[in-house]
Amino acid sequence: MTDKTYDGPPDYRLVGEHGMFPRTTHDEKARFNFLAHLNRHLASRILPGVKTAYETRIEPNNPVPNHRNQVRKQLLKDPLFQHWSAQRRNTMELRQQAGRWVTLRQAEAMNAKARDLTEGDERLELDPDLEIPPYLAKIDHHCMPGSYHDELVPGDVTGPANYDCGIFVTTGGGLGRFNDGGGHAVVKWMKTNRPDFAPKRILDIGGGLGQNVLPIAQAYPDAEVVCLDTGAPSLRYGLARAKEMGVDNVRFVQANAEDMSRYPDGHFDWVQSTMFLHETSVKSMPKIMKESHRVLAPGGICMHVEQPQYSPDMPLYEQAIRDWDAFYNNEPFWTKMHELDLDQWMVDAGFSRDELLHGGVAAVVDAELFPEHANDDVEDYGRKAAWHIVGGEKKAA
Repeated sequence: MTDKTYDGPPDYRLVGEHGMFPRTTHDEKARFNFLAHLNRHLASRILPGVKTAYETRIEPNNPVPNHRNQVRKQLLKDPLFQHWSAQRRNTMELRQQAGRWVTLRQAEAMNAKARDLTEGDERLELDPDLEIPPYLAKIDHHCMPGSYHDELVPGDVTGPANYDCGIFVTTGGGLGRFNDGGGHAVVKWMKTNRPDFAPKRILDIGGGLGQNVLPIAQAYPDAEVVCLDTGAPSLRYGLARAKEMGVDNVRFVQANAEDMSRYPDGHFDWVQSTMFLHETSVKSMPKIMKESHRVLAPGGICMHVEQPQYSPDMPLYEQAIRDWDAFYNNEPFWTKMHELDLDQWMVDAGFSRDELLHGGVAAVVDAELFPEHANDDVEDYGRKAAWHIVGGEKKAA
């Protein structure tokens, strides 16, 4: 049982070690714990001070800003923001180094196990000729070496394994035991708001290693579920992970969501993405949204789960802090994506205004293992495991 009076992250020893999860030593667990605690300290103790510094010594002594970039440039001159920003970047780089070491030292065994679990399985559809889109190929997203797609050797799974074992640090354990709190959140929303919804086919776009799609597949065991992504290592690891966790109704498909012509019109009852759009581009997003609308069946639901947009009522200071990932965390599309009018983009994709869907979700975690405050009011902009829903319900024919 977790001490309910403790307001820090849960202990890394509570993380669920499914069959494909990299094994960690005492010192490696301690390193992850330290970095998770440092992230929590920066969010709960240092960042509020940055806001106070802005309100008391930056804002009164600078011209009134009319854009978040002006606020960011003002903040850059302040020593407390400099400290917070540098330490936040350090936690991400150190988290990647820590996770990479964990996976590289056991790479041969992990790759062999993934091969044994996935080789010849028709639920893994890889396309060696697929061209990785430049918005993915040219970026090590959130400082992850090789991002989601690089392979150090044929059959490599160390990249997604690094992501799986280290995301605990970034979120302070806010995604739960198997880092799948986002998937459970979406399921909870659907079961609460559409209790009679019984999809036969579900598509998860940009599903990566499938941590968020597995709870969906478990909640709808009679559905055929597709996890679509461009990264072969993630998909390979994802199927192995699913099999080790006893989930057998997910197909892992390597494809670009800009062109889903392999699927006919109206093929899926539910089209879903979780924290995916911000890693695309201005040119690709309209194609992805149009394809999502095309493959969605009449009466079906499309849901894109993301951090909140920069709306006119969001203070410029908050916008500037949320924008940190675009400038200092290898997320170049973050700033543009979050200022777009997603409702209009959904309409342009084919949805009518009265079909649009909005909502909010927060990660669902096992309260017996993880503290109830894991997703509390401590706001770590861009890190907190709580998201907005932008989507649409396609009218039945």
